[in-house]
Amino acid sequence: MELDQLERESSTQETDLKEKTKPYLTALIGWSLPAIEAATRLNRPFVVVGPPDFESYAEKHDIAFVGWDFHKLNEGSDLLYKKLKALGAELAVPLYEECVEWAGALNARFREEPRIFNRSLLLRDKGMMKRKAQIAGIKVGVFEEARSIEDVKWFLKRVNEALLKIDGDVYDPIHVKPLDKAGSVGHLAINTVEDVEKLQDQDFPLLMESHLDGQEFSCEAFVHKGKVRFLNITEYIRLGYSNFVPASPSLEEKRPLIEKAVQQLVDAFEIEYGVIHPEYFITPDGTLHFGEVAARVPGGHIFDLIEKAYGFSAYEAQILCSDPNTTDEELELFFPNPSDFEGYAGCLMVHPHTDYVKELIIPEELEEHPFFEKHDLFTPPQGKVAERIGFGNHYGTIFFHGDDSEEMRRLLQLYEEYNFYR
Repeated sequence: MELDQLERESSTQETDLKEKTKPYLTALIGWSLPAIEAATRLNRPFVVVGPPDFESYAEKHDIAFVGWDFHKLNEGSDLLYKKLKALGAELAVPLYEECVEWAGALNARFREEPRIFNRSLLLRDKGMMKRKAQIAGIKVGVFEEARSIEDVKWFLKRVNEALLKIDGDVYDPIHVKPLDKAGSVGHLAINTVEDVEKLQDQDFPLLMESHLDGQEFSCEAFVHKGKVRFLNITEYIRLGYSNFVPASPSLEEKRPLIEKAVQQLVDAFEIEYGVIHPEYFITPDGTLHFGEVAARVPGGHIFDLIEKAYGFSAYEAQILCSDPNTTDEELELFFPNPSDFEGYAGCLMVHPHTDYVKELIIPEELEEHPFFEKHDLFTPPQGKVAERIGFGNHYGTIFFHGDDSEEMRRLLQLYEEYNFYR
């Protein structure tokens, strides 16, 4: 063998070794201290991709950070992939709604699978999401996209004609929501033609759908290699205000049906890795209707409630399930049996019933109740209450933990009506 050939082979081996030993960074897409703490506990090298405003905090605490404006899409957007690839990142984990397609685009490049990005779009566009579900045979309500007020009026009329309403009957409501916003942002119930007139030009385009009856709940499904590895069922008392984990026995007994529906959704949407947060409606006879699904950390403090009830960090679970290199053995050791939980964990998100706050009142009977854990309610600094947008802007949360789901339900319903702010 010639000397120059030996040198070339040696150089190639060194390059291969460097590639193999290069840091395997997990890119956390969005700013979340619990996610940062979870990656640290897992001893996984990571880099945070977040709004530039967090850069000084990251530098102060020695957190690897790349500043990025997720709302800005232009010919320079490819720069994010190049920056992360140069750092050694090979995995992107989305933490917020606006980050889902960014993580999808990055993972498509990291894994050289273009369809990963297309699948991420399914989880952002509610119209596309509903069509895909319908094509897969998943039960959904009647839905259409609207570009104008006239479209909404026509849809309201046609839905109620199909329900055999006649002149003088009260209309069944329809629901309208933006095509790509998180939670209940922009979600409105339309009962009359007069309600339609309240819509503004900036509300369009939007999704219109018929009202679905039944009990609403969500699932938090941790998926790896296309299989649901752990399924939590969150029972809603009032969407956006109060919920608890795990669900009460009456809903949990439907778990086999719900597990089958969630796996059907995973298969239909070709979801391979990560966490999904679908919402469903279930009727007393066990009929399930699909509402919508997200692929990021759910709202309503659900990850915190899962940790309180089940004893594992849902943020750690999300990182583990997002990584194709996580082994089956690691997941089996990590997740408990869904029936092994330590009581019910619930929370009530409180919003003032007034436009101006003078004082915050916490009743003694609440703090003395054995289910009460803590609260972080606060008084607005100027007294003025901000308008609520979706499920955001609540003025703190009350956390509960106890061994009786019916008492949990009673407490959440009771204090949802209580006026903490006067």
